[in-house]
Formats: sequence, structure tokens, C-alpha cells
Amino acid sequence: MKHEATIQLFAAGQWQDVASVTLLGDPALGWRAPAYTAYAAEWALLHTEARDAWALGSQLPVGLRPWKPGHWPVFLLDMLPQGYGRGELLRQLGLPETAEADADWPLLLTGAGNPIGHLRVKEAADWLATRTGIVRGFTDEEIAARSEDFMHYLSLHGLFIAGSSGVQGEWPKILMTRARDGLLYLDHTLPDTEAVTHYIIKFGRGPNEQLAAILRHEAPYMSIAAHLGLRVHASLTLRERALFIPRFDRVAESGEVTRLGQESLAALMGMAGFGVAPTHDDVCVRLATACTQPDDELLEYLKRDVANLAFGNKDNHARNTAIQRDFAGNVRLTPVFDFAPMYLHPDGLARRIRWQGREQQGVDWKAVLDTVCARTELAREPLVSGLRAMAGPLRDVAERGDEFGLEPEIHQYLVRGILAQAQALELLQ
Repeated sequence: MKHEATIQLFAAGQWQDVASVTLLGDPALGWRAPAYTAYAAEWALLHTEARDAWALGSQLPVGLRPWKPGHWPVFLLDMLPQGYGRGELLRQLGLPETAEADADWPLLLTGAGNPIGHLRVKEAADWLATRTGIVRGFTDEEIAARSEDFMHYLSLHGLFIAGSSGVQGEWPKILMTRARDGLLYLDHTLPDTEAVTHYIIKFGRGPNEQLAAILRHEAPYMSIAAHLGLRVHASLTLRERALFIPRFDRVAESGEVTRLGQESLAALMGMAGFGVAPTHDDVCVRLATACTQPDDELLEYLKRDVANLAFGNKDNHARNTAIQRDFAGNVRLTPVFDFAPMYLHPDGLARRIRWQGREQQGVDWKAVLDTVCARTELAREPLVSGLRAMAGPLRDVAERGDEFGLEPEIHQYLVRGILAQAQALELLQ
């Protein structure tokens, strides 16, 4: 088995070899295997010290110095297939679906050929190219209905459950792109010159009504997020049991596609593995140093946690928040994603990222601001004003939830928590 992976970065209209990752330990250790990561010399000289989209990650600035942590570089884990995509790819590779760490390296070398963001593994892209057969487009209706033709086409590409190795998460998802002819194509099969809009399409799974309710409410929740003043990319569209989510890591203009750098909070925090959970306090400190407009990003981050608490979005793990890096030097939080009534999840999810020592009796936003401002040296007043401005929109949703698309039972459950957050913000000084 090859022990080296070539990392490619999409810039100036093409994929470029920019770095390599070489395993120094047994591949069977998975992401825990020691590895050596180095930028290509030419790239390092051209973009020295860059931390924006020219870099592998905001914490891996471009340069000649290699990294040799005791595990994989953390940006690779953002590209490693998980959830449905992982299980699907294991079947394609003839590996047991129960395979764990010992399958990580082969999964990376085959499943990281078209991930979210602007990086990919060259070997995985080459493998994916060998799997691409007839290029065919489908209507939104065919995809939403999972028509026989559509499902058969997916099976020809090894996609048996309407999943995609390029995205993570427990829901079946697939990356598709709308072309100039109005049809949707598997993302990796469509040339950039034909691309109009890029989507993640998330499918409902199983008969569980609670999971179905979560999926039905993702589009209304995104509208609520916009009303609350959160950073929102675009409206979501639910067709039958398929949610069409416009992607914000792709910008298609005039026959060209710009791919933007994206890294999870886990990568930003330098935390290897899955299930890792930094504190909100530590995330705020890192955002303040990594982002180009820290005042704006800290306020956005705080507002998102208010929204999560108010609307029962308990699934706040370190991979459903991310930062975006462009080629002009800007580093900021991506638009909000994975905002849904996850309190409904049948597994009984709990908040993963918490405010250190301050959630036993609910979040005290005054104490939060005291700590955040002390640790980041940011001005308090803009944060207070920004949070207080959420109170009115929160009350709007509490009073007229049906107008925002909330179903009666969910609205009734949420009202008390929404009003509690509104009142707490109104009293904030």
C-alpha cells in the first residue's frame, strides 16, 4: 500500500500539487499514525506565510518547514469519509462495514477525490476518475423521487444508498451541480465551464418520524437564522424527502468555478480524531487570532450559540461549524449550516461544545462576555449591542412561529426557550 498522499489545491482555475503527506507509522493505525507533511518547495516560495486559501489550513501556514505531529495533519480528517459515505465506500473497496482505523488510509486514498472545500487527494481523484462512466443529468423531480433511472445511475457509480464519499455526516448526501441545461449532474462528472449552482442534496432516511421532522425543518430554520441576523448563504428547498442545499464553498461565474478553503472547528483547533469537543471559550480565542475581522466573527459565533440554545439545535459538534478562507486573505466563519431541531433526534443528543463551567443553570451571557473579552481583548460594547439586537427577532419567531414554517408541536415546545433567550439578551449590559 502506498504510504504517501499528494495534496492538491484548486487555484487559478486548476488543480495544483502543493504538498505531500507521508505516513511514518503503520497505516493500520488510521488517523493516529504519525505523518510527515511538507509543502512543495515552489509553492512554499511563492506563497510564504500565507494562511488563507493558499494554505492547507489556517494553522498550517505555507513555508518550507515540515510538520511531524504524532498523528495525521488535522485538515486530512475533514476529507476522510464518514457516516453514510464511509459505509458506502467500504463496500466498494470490499472491506467490512465494521472496519475502523485500519480502513482510514485506504478510504482517504479513494474517498477524498472531491470533498467540500478546495483541497483534494490526488490519488483519490485519480481513483474517482476511473469510476466515472456515462455523464447524465437528472431533473430535480427525478432526484427527489429517487426514480428508478436515477438510482440505477448512482449504482453504476457505486452509490447504492444515494450517498457520497465526499461529504461527512449520518444522513445520506450527494454532491450535485446544476448545469446550463437546467439538469443536475454528479458534481465530479460536470466540467466547471458548464456549472451554474452547486448543491449538497440530503435525503431522508428510514421511517422515523422524528428524523423526518428534523429534515422538514431545516429550510424553515435557515429562514429563521436569516431573520435573527446570522450569516446565511441561501434558502434551502425541500422536495419530497430530499433537501436541496446550495453550497457556499463554490462560486460559479462566467464559466469558471472558484473553490474556497474550508476547515472545521476541529481542524481550526488542531484537534485530531472524531468526537473531539473544545470549549466555546477556547474556540473564541482561536477565532480572535485566526479571523481577519475578529469583532465580527466573535459576534457571529455568539449569536449562533444563542440560536442553538433557543431552537434546540443540540448537535453542535466540532465539524458542523467551519471557517472559510479565500484567496484575498480573508478568514471568517462560513455561513451557518446544520441548523435544525436536533432535540428531536431519537438518540437523545447532548450539546458537545459548552461554555466552560457555566452551563449548569443555563448560559449566563454576561459571564460569557466577561471571559471572552478578557481573553481576546475585544471591545465589549459591540458584542453587547449585537446580541441585544437579536431579542426582537427572537420574539417575532416566538409569537408567529407558523409564519416561519414551524409546525405547531415544535413551535409550542420551543416558545419557552426562545423567550428565555430573548429576555436574557434584553437584560444584557
